[in-house]
Amino acid sequence: MRVPPGLPRWHCRDGPRLRIRRCRQPGSVLPRRCCYPSLRRVWRALVPVTDGLTYDIGAIGGTSTITVDANGNRIGQYTSLAGTDNNCADGITPWGTWLSCEETESRVGSAGNTKNHGYVFEVDPSSREANVGKSFVQMKFMGRYSHEAVAIDPPTSAVYLTEDASNPNGLYLRWTPPSGFMPGKDALRQLAQSEGGDIAGALQAMICYRGSTHVPDLAEATRPGTRYTVRWKDVPDRDAATTSVPRQFSDEQITRSRKLEGQWWADGGAFFVSSFARTTDGSANEHDGQVWFYDPASESITLKTIFGVNANPDVEGNNFDGPDNITVAPQGGLILAEDGNGISHLVGVTADGKSYPLARNDFNDSEFCGPAFSADGKTLFVNIQSPGFTLAVTGPWGRPSNSSTR
Repeated sequence: MRVPPGLPRWHCRDGPRLRIRRCRQPGSVLPRRCCYPSLRRVWRALVPVTDGLTYDIGAIGGTSTITVDANGNRIGQYTSLAGTDNNCADGITPWGTWLSCEETESRVGSAGNTKNHGYVFEVDPSSREANVGKSFVQMKFMGRYSHEAVAIDPPTSAVYLTEDASNPNGLYLRWTPPSGFMPGKDALRQLAQSEGGDIAGALQAMICYRGSTHVPDLAEATRPGTRYTVRWKDVPDRDAATTSVPRQFSDEQITRSRKLEGQWWADGGAFFVSSFARTTDGSANEHDGQVWFYDPASESITLKTIFGVNANPDVEGNNFDGPDNITVAPQGGLILAEDGNGISHLVGVTADGKSYPLARNDFNDSEFCGPAFSADGKTLFVNIQSPGFTLAVTGPWGRPSNSSTR
């Protein structure tokens, strides 16, 4: 592997095949013009208050956009959203924007905030000017809670949302647009600013069943291939005026999961991640990562892969833990960004649910985040959260084989 001087050193399972370039300077944050997801967390970096782009002058988060050419070379970068709090995994839209998600429930007056936080915002990657007067508009209709990631069903424009919460554990949610909604750039913002826009559409939480038996916790599933049918229940107060969204339901009403994290729309549905579970946090069983697939056609979810509890996270091997962000490789299979204990990897998962190490961070113990491929499938962009590297990784890429994985 060719690694320019001063850059993180990665190890790859198949030898020196991947080329790595750093696309930006340490300390800068977030996505690129091609609409790749944001750096996993931005609250440690101070995003400047910017006229026409700032939601809350008291908050220091936001997004920056990196522009790259067809070969993945960095051209420039600019602030595209400011004044937000703890922006997280986010997600792309079918109309070429991305939705930036605040992983917080902080209220006005907390840590200098002048507004409530815990919302979704839409950022246009086409130019800085395209966001002026627009990107700071919060989508209240998608709820105020500890958002992690979104995935959108292109035919229906339904938005699926993960909640990274504990005590109680988080929910998997769906926002369904109102009748007559026409998707496209500015459509969500215009809906948010319309009369009654705060409660436009329907925000619902997922309930799972095994036959006729309610499943209160996704950690009940311990075998890949486990399948649950899905129903949906309305969120009573999506802006959480007095009670947080997850506390608006009893355990008998809903299905919860510890550490719901990244998700990605592909193959007609949403792949989404539960990072880990412990019985001490109220989970039914312990694991160090699940990947589920939600199929809207059959209204079901299926467990695609699961990682057992990693007893030796500092030892190299196939003992992965804490998957977080996720993308689907154009060549087939999944790529997970590990955010566990010990060694941090990019982890590949085959179509059969078998996992293998794709890359390892030898630079420090920070997590990988925001993996996403360029539109032509030739370049994988991924971040190292701290000190804020964005890496462009080229192949050659191929379809992963089940024969050489665990």
